Amino acid sequence: MKPIFSRFIIYFPIIIAISVIAGIFLGSRLIRVSPVNQGTVSLLQPSRYNKVNDVIQFILQDYVDPVDKSLLEKDAIEGVLKSLDPHSQFISAEDFADVNEPLLGAFEGIGIQFRMERDSCTVIQTIVGGPSERAGLMAGDRIVRVDDSLVAGVNMIDRDVVRLLKGEKGSKVNVSIYRRGVSELIDLSIIRDVIPTYSIDISFMVNDSVGYIKLSKFSATTHEELLTAMGDLKKEGMQKLIFDLRGNSGGYLQAAIRVTDEFLEKEKLIVYTEGHNRPRQMAYSTGKGSFINLPLVVLIDEGSASASEIIAGAIQDNDRGLVVGRRSFGKGLVQEQLDLFDGSVVRLTVARYYTPAGRSIQKPYDNGLDDYYHDFYNRVASGELDDPESIEFNDSLKYATAGGRVVYGGGGIMPDIYVTIERDENLTYFNTVANQGLIYQFAFDYTDSQREALKKYPDPGVYNKDFQITDAVFNDFVSYAESQDAKTEKKSIQQSKERINHLLKSYIARNIFDDEGFYPIFLETDKIFNRATEALNTWNIGSPVPLALAGTTQQ
Repeated sequence: MKPIFSRFIIYFPIIIAISVIAGIFLGSRLIRVSPVNQGTVSLLQPSRYNKVNDVIQFILQDYVDPVDKSLLEKDAIEGVLKSLDPHSQFISAEDFADVNEPLLGAFEGIGIQFRMERDSCTVIQTIVGGPSERAGLMAGDRIVRVDDSLVAGVNMIDRDVVRLLKGEKGSKVNVSIYRRGVSELIDLSIIRDVIPTYSIDISFMVNDSVGYIKLSKFSATTHEELLTAMGDLKKEGMQKLIFDLRGNSGGYLQAAIRVTDEFLEKEKLIVYTEGHNRPRQMAYSTGKGSFINLPLVVLIDEGSASASEIIAGAIQDNDRGLVVGRRSFGKGLVQEQLDLFDGSVVRLTVARYYTPAGRSIQKPYDNGLDDYYHDFYNRVASGELDDPESIEFNDSLKYATAGGRVVYGGGGIMPDIYVTIERDENLTYFNTVANQGLIYQFAFDYTDSQREALKKYPDPGVYNKDFQITDAVFNDFVSYAESQDAKTEKKSIQQSKERINHLLKSYIARNIFDDEGFYPIFLETDKIFNRATEALNTWNIGSPVPLALAGTTQQ
């Protein structure tokens, strides 16, 4: 007779199978779907339960209408990120190239600047030596067709035109263009190539000793561009520098660190970052910079953000130079990128950055995105742009620079020399036509109709010296403005004449010579730029920063 235990082993697999079946049956009874009119689903929650995935799956299986899964996922991700901070974001695969390319330093395309003008794609400039110039495309040409796609008269937006013109290096795109004075369309074949993009808009000598550099973003090539520009200016005699970061919304953190390193002595703190899941990381200067002793003024305004604020904060806190302008934007958050399998990405805020004095300059965002991004209008309403004394600083946000000067955190970099926004009652007409874009539009039309005559100016210097806006051209502008309902009394028009003519001349120069023609003329009446020049004139080469100027205002 076999032992009882042995007989039991024979039936053991059967017992296990019955137990599993019973478990499945009982588990299925614990999942209860409520009646449809209650609109809820109640589930027994396992330890790795994913509520979001289950909701999406439920919608896909049972929603009354067809639903795009990718759109559901996109909306879900955006909803989560929106609840965190203003700078954590989801970027779709379709939009990623448009967002990322400006920071890479190059893209693949045909090499033109254009604008959609009266529903027509008008070429503003061709990049010198680029594919379009080699193929014969010219400024003023209207692109009517790209391959088989009509782009004129069909209300196409800029981004869609860009996507038609861009493509892999070596690929061909066919364009049909309208050229003034030519009766038939001109067909051109353009071989796409790598087109460099630059973060430095312009660099030039203001006078015999002062150089000027305007930086529009911090990209992969910014540091190399800066070294080239600074080297060229030094060859021209530069001994002092105006570094314009106005309107620069930022870019790569590392680019900002490398740029700042060019101006600081060894072992000076540039910036540090820290987050809940990110330990503190400190960035110090190497002392290998090429411009450590150069008298330096940094220009900022309400459009200067992120990487721009890192530089302004480091220069200010180390008492290395003067910061001139208006209070910066106030973005002190650091993002890292997660690449998703479909080509989309999530940029998540992982840390805050702090200036050398310990300031977090991130402005509050508790009142929602609208309030956050419309902070400029709050500054206008509070009177800050007219009087910096109206700004209220909390004593808990008080810090000190290396030299003991008081600075504040909590919402942007406050400049050492605050320059108020221009308010002149005599310029009412100028402000009206400028804000409506009428000066810009008239300058474009004038350039377009006078291209042959304007060719007699070989370079920006000759243009600036010899070209003038005549009374006939000014009167044509006034007539154009009236046709656009910008009417006013003759006295007001005459009071604004000089400023209108100056801006017209600047815009026409941009249409011919790009930024190289625009900025040297435009800056002549720029209050912040002129205040910076004055500050540098009082700063003797080899002397410490004239901190006595800090805290002054310019009306």
